[in-house]
Amino acid sequence: MAKIGTVTFTGQSGTKYEFAAYPWGTAFKDDYAAVYFVTERYKEAKGGFSHRHIYVGETEELGIRFENHHKAECFEEESANCICVYGEDDEDERLAIEQDLLAKYDPPCND
Repeated sequence: MAKIGTVTFTGQSGTKYEFAAYPWGTAFKDDYAAVYFVTERYKEAKGGFSHRHIYVGETEELGIRFENHHKAECFEEESANCICVYGEDDEDERLAIEQDLLAKYDPPCND
């Protein structure tokens, strides 16, 4: 499926990260390394879209990460309909971005 837009998430540090937004269920390459944000994307009354933050994570294998995700039930309960992706090959950088976003948003499916 095609990208449906971009969304910028700002970490606790103030750093802005531009994510590509895709519909839930989009297939990605198995070896695509990325930070990902599971969201509920909804239309604003004034026009445009917003995202309710559900879960943030990182992986070096985005294409297979969601096959048996340990938070799949929570995603369903929280009405996830979008996955936002920030490609990053460096594991240390992915972990730092994930922590920066977790510190700011505290999504309900992250423990």
